[in-house]
Amino acid sequence: MTDIVDELQWRGLLAISTDEAALRSALAAGPVTCYVGFDPTAPSLHVGNLVQILTIRRLQNAGHKPLALVGGATGLIGDPSGRSAERSLNSVDVVAGWVSRIRSQVERFLSFEGSNAARMVNNLDWTGPMTVIEFLRDIGKHFPVNRMLAKDVVASRLESGISFTEFSYQLLQGMDFLELYRRYGCVLQTGGSDQWGNLTSGVDLIRRAEGASVHALATPLLTKPDGTKYGKTAGGAIWLDAELTSPYAFYQYWLNVEDAEVGKLLRTFSFLSREEIEALEKETSDRPFARAGQRALAEELTTLVHGASELARVQTASQALFGQGSLTELDERTLEAALAELPSASVAAGALPSVVDLLTSTGLSKSKSDARRSIAQGGAYVNNVQVPSEDAVPSESDLLHGRFLVLRRGKRTLGGVTVERG
Repeated sequence: MTDIVDELQWRGLLAISTDEAALRSALAAGPVTCYVGFDPTAPSLHVGNLVQILTIRRLQNAGHKPLALVGGATGLIGDPSGRSAERSLNSVDVVAGWVSRIRSQVERFLSFEGSNAARMVNNLDWTGPMTVIEFLRDIGKHFPVNRMLAKDVVASRLESGISFTEFSYQLLQGMDFLELYRRYGCVLQTGGSDQWGNLTSGVDLIRRAEGASVHALATPLLTKPDGTKYGKTAGGAIWLDAELTSPYAFYQYWLNVEDAEVGKLLRTFSFLSREEIEALEKETSDRPFARAGQRALAEELTTLVHGASELARVQTASQALFGQGSLTELDERTLEAALAELPSASVAAGALPSVVDLLTSTGLSKSKSDARRSIAQGGAYVNNVQVPSEDAVPSESDLLHGRFLVLRRGKRTLGGVTVERG
């Protein structure tokens, strides 16, 4: 069986564990049942959650049995970890809908066949039927308040304020671990390092309630050099749902990461071997202009999250936008997603503005005189066709899918135009 602890350490995915020697021994001894949980606090998981999904998949690939928990109960409460203020509570119906969506996302990454088949679980199944008195007597009695107050996630909120609702979250997560231990023999919980207080709540609860020793493992918080979280952009999170973050935008995000980050991200997110990753790191260092590491990362992750067919579509779109393929062959959805990532302008249906006006309105040219100069020098293109004159005006027949124009200035500066039709 693969020494998964060494693998996680090499990939930079082991920040802290309850007892590394004991954990290593347990994992080496035979198949271990482990779990990771996701709360439905949004309609989709994001790249930060993907670290946890792929960590539990690595454990499954090493022969262990994963449980993937979607928190139909804890999602109604809200985890205070990493937050300076209370979450807004979502309705029961909204959370139930998000549970279904997130469950389907997680299922794509795990295998549900074989001797170590994954299993999906929902903590509402055991939390929902429990009465308040049962919860207080059977679970609450094992949680000393002084220890709960000492948890970082609670201590950091005492001054600004934390409700009993969010204060109780660590009891609920601890109860999940206990329930999975009793039902499935689960002895390992994984999560992010910002979840450490919640992870150890379950370890302590099982020790107190069952007299058993179990394990917790936390991955480090993945951050950029400036300290911000990976998967965040000016527009928000990088979602796994194609409707919230298009496959094209997803691919471009990874294609544009900094050279210094490529090795870390390949270790974290890819299933490439150590030799392959080290070779890509060397090539990125020796030939940074080739962006070999970024391309491998973008291809691996886009295939993993959206599938090989979507990867092919976005790569075709990327090539076509820069004149290395036919724009007319792009499907409307992919083209629209690609243009959404570019400087753009919208125009009303009817007579189209001149290319000069379009270059100016998209910001590809600073002024009309600047736009005319680009055209005169042969550096302006509409749909990859060189603009012949300064007074050129696109026609309706130039519109891709009856709605779009792709503008290019020089070799690399792109913009998009969308015709709004009623």
